Amino acid sequence: MRRTLLRNVGIPLLSMVLLFALWQGIVVFFNVAPYVAPRPLQAIQAVTRDWSSLWPLVLATIRETVYGFACGTLLGLSLGVIMAKVPFLQRMVYPVLVLSQAVPIIALAAPLVLILGFGGTPIVVIVAWIVFFPVTVNVLDGLSHVDQDLVNLARVYGASKWRTFIQIEIPATTTSLFSGLKIGATYAVTGAIIGELVASNGLSLAIYQEHADSNFNTAAVYGTTMLMTAIGISWFLLVVGTEVLVTPWQRRSVARRPLFHRRAAVVPPTSQH
Repeated sequence: MRRTLLRNVGIPLLSMVLLFALWQGIVVFFNVAPYVAPRPLQAIQAVTRDWSSLWPLVLATIRETVYGFACGTLLGLSLGVIMAKVPFLQRMVYPVLVLSQAVPIIALAAPLVLILGFGGTPIVVIVAWIVFFPVTVNVLDGLSHVDQDLVNLARVYGASKWRTFIQIEIPATTTSLFSGLKIGATYAVTGAIIGELVASNGLSLAIYQEHADSNFNTAAVYGTTMLMTAIGISWFLLVVGTEVLVTPWQRRSVARRPLFHRRAAVVPPTSQH
């Protein structure tokens, strides 16, 4: 248990410490001017000094990320299942999905503002637009590689199509689904920040960083970048944690033995007289 905890928590933390040490070393060794790149502590202090103003903006960005991620996941999951079950629809819709991802997000944001207006709605749509495609593709790929022998065996035993889908196809797709969700999680915050730059109707985390940059407050620029990165990493880790909880069979090759089997004492055979 301790070794697993050290591997899953200690090593990532060590890599973060080494990253900050490298940042500090480059700034000090090359004598980088503070207006070009501050030291890590200066960036952190810039955030903590103005935290009373920053935390509502951070919460707003998290809210936009969550809403967009949820909408993109539901859309991607639904499209993936429908396209897997209706091959004609898959051949017709799949090229359109690929074409939709060829449109640069920054170019998509402006028309969305014209259609939906300023505010949180276009930002959520941008995040959902980024998330739904990897989810759709991975769900479609997972359903296309379900073991057909298991499906045929279930039908031989009289299982309905719905029960086969729930008990065989969905569990077989979870690995691909979470691969898509992890990809979407890494880009969801990026979509929220792009949306805030274009569609925000007030102060936002992205606008705050833009103002700090125009005022040559380099420490605040780096500090807000660290905040955005922390949101993205936290969201990715949340998806990974959810995967661990809902797919325990991926980490256990054999079934756990009942508790009373593990605790049963070995009783020596009685001697016969």
